[in-house]
Amino acid sequence: MNAPEKIVFLPDIQSEIDSRELRIDAVGIHRLRYPMMIRADNRLVQTIATLSMTVGLPAVAKGTHMSRFVELLEARTEALDQEGFKAILLGMLDRLDARSGTIEMRFPYFVRKTAPVSGVQSELDYEVSWRASVSDEGRYSFCMCVTVPATSLCPCSKEISAYGAHNQRSHISIEAEIAGEMEIEELIAIAERGASCEVYGLLKRPDEKYVTERAYDNPKFVEDLVRDVALALNQDPRVGAYAVEVENFESIHNHSAFARIVRPSPAAGAAPAGKRDDQHLKLLSMAKTK
Repeated sequence: MNAPEKIVFLPDIQSEIDSRELRIDAVGIHRLRYPMMIRADNRLVQTIATLSMTVGLPAVAKGTHMSRFVELLEARTEALDQEGFKAILLGMLDRLDARSGTIEMRFPYFVRKTAPVSGVQSELDYEVSWRASVSDEGRYSFCMCVTVPATSLCPCSKEISAYGAHNQRSHISIEAEIAGEMEIEELIAIAERGASCEVYGLLKRPDEKYVTERAYDNPKFVEDLVRDVALALNQDPRVGAYAVEVENFESIHNHSAFARIVRPSPAAGAAPAGKRDDQHLKLLSMAKTK
C-alpha cells in the first residue's frame, strides 16, 4: 500500500513563458559543498569544494532547472583538472540550453613541503578558487585564485633596531585570468617567492634558524610584497587580468597592513574608475566572505 503511484505526467512549470520581459543575468545554485578529486601537478588531491553554478536566463523563460546542476556533478567520473572544469561548464550550458554561465569552485588544497635544512616533510594548506565563464558573446575565460600564507619582516624595524626586527605572518592572494595551462603550484610559488620567507607545516630547530635568518636577510614592507608579486605576474605571458592583495597581520599592532594592485585585461585597456576592483576581485571577495 506504500508503493508510489505510477506518474504519467507532471507539469514542468519552469518551462513556461514569462511575460515580464526581464532577463536574469545569473540563476542557479550557490554554496553547494561537494567532494572533489583534483588532478594537479601530476598528482591527485582529494578535497571538499564549495561551488556556485549559474546560467543566464532569457526574458521569455520562467525558470531554470535547478536539479540539473547537481546532475552534472553526479555524472562526473574522472578527477578534475582545468580542462575538465571547462567541460563541466560547457556541459552545463548545453544541458540547460543557456548561452552564458559561470561555475565558481573554492577548495582547500594541500601541498607536501620539505623543510629547508632537515628535509622533514609536512602538508601545508592553501585556499584555491577556480572560476570558468562563457559570456553572451561566447567568450570563454578561466580565473584562478590562491591565498598563500607567508612571512614578512619589516625593513624599518630592522634598520632602526639595535637587534631583532618585528615579523609576522602574511596572506598573499592572487586572482589571475589564465590563458593556457597553469598549475596551482605555479601560482603559489609566485606568491611565496615574493615574501620574506615561506612558511612550513613542520620545522625542526635547524629549519627554524634558517627561516628566521632568511626573513631577516630579506625584509619587505607590504608594498614590496604586492609589487614583487605583481612584477612576476607581468612577466608571465599566460596571465591576463589580475588582482593581488597582501595582508600583513602585524605583530606590534592590533591591526593589519594591506596593499592591492589590480591590472585589467591588456586587451580591454584601462577600466573606468571605481569598477576595476569589482570586476577583478570576485574570487578574492568570495574567499573572504564564505
